[in-house]
Amino acid sequence: MLKVNNLYAGYGIVPVLEDVSLSVSAGEILLIGGENGAGKSTLMRAIAGFNKPTKGEVLLDGKPLQGMAPEAIAQSGLRLVLDGHRVFPELSVYDNLRMGAAARRGDKAAFSKAVDQIYDVFPILKEKHKAYARDLSGGQQQMLALGQAFVAQPKVLLCDEPSMGLAQALLPPILSFLRNWAESGTAVVIVEQHLKVTAPYADRAMIIERGKVKFTCKASELDEKLGLAETAAAH
Repeated sequence: MLKVNNLYAGYGIVPVLEDVSLSVSAGEILLIGGENGAGKSTLMRAIAGFNKPTKGEVLLDGKPLQGMAPEAIAQSGLRLVLDGHRVFPELSVYDNLRMGAAARRGDKAAFSKAVDQIYDVFPILKEKHKAYARDLSGGQQQMLALGQAFVAQPKVLLCDEPSMGLAQALLPPILSFLRNWAESGTAVVIVEQHLKVTAPYADRAMIIERGKVKFTCKASELDEKLGLAETAAAH
């Protein structure tokens, strides 16, 4: 569904990514890890059109996305949930969800069903559906940001650091939500620092180091691969 081939990207004249390739299919979760500054967020932003790749291609269902504006890419069925809980602070929880569904014009029944699903998974959002987003906790804003993406029903979800600013106890419920979402037919890419917590929810893992792919593996093999990599580095 999503395929990235030999991608190069950065900021202005500063290169960050070099020859990065990946793929993720419907129903699958790809976990991307790496140290701070490795290029993980740059990769997400390049795929979603916020950073223009200097070389390579991004394909959604075989159709190229590179060169398209972020809004057009979102309309094509790819949604990026950035770290830092990017919601509309002056809007209510419910109106934030409506903004998330703006691309689904006129599909009120589907929107209502999606909102009910979000409220079932994150009941605190139902309880606070009239509250301003600015008054939510960091964890609640992250739930709302995921809810915005969910009601849009994208083909591909990119989720950048869902644990950012959250208590550790809040991460497993969010990861369970993403796992169930993937199993409904969405391709999901998660960038996350907490690899041991996240890996059980993923199918495959990819580690980026200094802008390059260090290795890819089954998520269940990630601990072993990391251990081997650390042993090799020590020698």
